[in-house]
Amino acid sequence: MMESRHKVDFIGGSVGYRRRFGGGRGQALPKALGFRPGVTPDIVDATAGLGRDAFLLASLGATVTLIERNGEIQTLLEEAMVQAAAESPELAEIIARMTLLKGDARDILPGLRPETVLIDPMHPPRGKTALVKNEMRLLRERVGTDPDCAELMRVALEATSKRVVVKWPRRADPIAELRPPSHQIIGKSTRYDVFMMTAPVTTDRS
Repeated sequence: MMESRHKVDFIGGSVGYRRRFGGGRGQALPKALGFRPGVTPDIVDATAGLGRDAFLLASLGATVTLIERNGEIQTLLEEAMVQAAAESPELAEIIARMTLLKGDARDILPGLRPETVLIDPMHPPRGKTALVKNEMRLLRERVGTDPDCAELMRVALEATSKRVVVKWPRRADPIAELRPPSHQIIGKSTRYDVFMMTAPVTTDRS
């Protein structure tokens, strides 16, 4: 039997709190993905995982395509999306902007020809705090790490027309064999390496 179906929750918990009080479009992730006044990008979340970032982005008005290659995680996502859509008209409107695709993003991205892609690879644990979080443990047990993330990045950079954003631990080394990012947005524990197709190099510390 699968671990609890309550592991993915778009209604309450930390996801609900973040939607209501997280700072909206001024958060580091939306900034990295190109949200600005009058501009809401269409986004492909190439490593959907438990869908928290995708749900946040959809709650800010973005149309988000989620790609998840693990069948069990995809089932949890599907259930959570159905439950949220039935909870209220507001949540139903957010879920309507989310499309879930099953498969390997390396195979799917070239056909989508996206403008903006988010990649959040599974990286080695950073310490005890990360290990004890139930959601992270759920993902690690089923997904492991992403040893092919460099290949995914190469595919994304070839397929994407505007920008690719990598969510990464702040102090972690960059993914090997990739060109430096165009710029970075750096938070307390997370940084966003932004690869623009054409852009100047800058650093934004949030």
